[in-house]
Amino acid sequence: MNLIPIDDPLDPRVAAYLDIRERDLVGRHGRFVAEGKVVLDLLLSTGRFVAESALILENRLASVQEILRKAPREFPVYVAAGEVMDRIAGFHMHRGILAIGMRGDPAPAEFLVETLPRHALAVVLVGISNHDNMGAIFRNAAAFGAGAVLLDQTCCDPLYRKAIRVSVGAVLKVPFATFGDTGTFTATLDRLGFSQFALSPRGNIDIRAAERSARLALYLGTEGEGLPRDLLARLQTVRIAMAEGFDSLNVAAASAIALHRFSKAGDA
Repeated sequence: MNLIPIDDPLDPRVAAYLDIRERDLVGRHGRFVAEGKVVLDLLLSTGRFVAESALILENRLASVQEILRKAPREFPVYVAAGEVMDRIAGFHMHRGILAIGMRGDPAPAEFLVETLPRHALAVVLVGISNHDNMGAIFRNAAAFGAGAVLLDQTCCDPLYRKAIRVSVGAVLKVPFATFGDTGTFTATLDRLGFSQFALSPRGNIDIRAAERSARLALYLGTEGEGLPRDLLARLQTVRIAMAEGFDSLNVAAASAIALHRFSKAGDA
């Protein structure tokens, strides 16, 4: 294990960790921050993203040694005392476990869906702009066996630090990709044999009565406005029945209900 003590918060070797919250907003030039023990484990074990380094609070090192052994021997593990780590991050790091991952070259969404198996459940997100919702949807997608999450270009970044944390690392596990024109993408899914359900409070079919085919794409839209009207007009719409006079459900909660309904767990 390549342990490297850090006693200067301005040490250039930990420059990627400086002022985390501020750089969350301006970007990291192809990098992202993973935070917490479970997330670090997924980053090092799934192989979907390359880990560049880790920064560990000295009194947390013992708790993550087994996880860190999953990294290559030369993988740099920077170790710092609490005061130094807080000054590097720009705020109090009570978790004390950080890592830098590399985004890599994103694959087109069309390529990703073509690689899905004959029996597949995909989540399609349109306009999801809240990082908490994004992370929770990915967590639900992992829990119920979705093969991919596909995002339109107006969605927020799944590799934003908070989204990764809320997902409990599921963003690092569930394959995802971004698509451009929604109409073109729905046509691609149709060509590849996907049935396509759009979730809406005013959906034509109760979700309990909807029957899925072997390949299903489940569309979710932003809270408030929901999915665009032209998209709803093109797709089969399903609804989650709620108490009379109330039709508002958090999109992450709605995703959990819908994913369970159409997953293998829902068929059990």
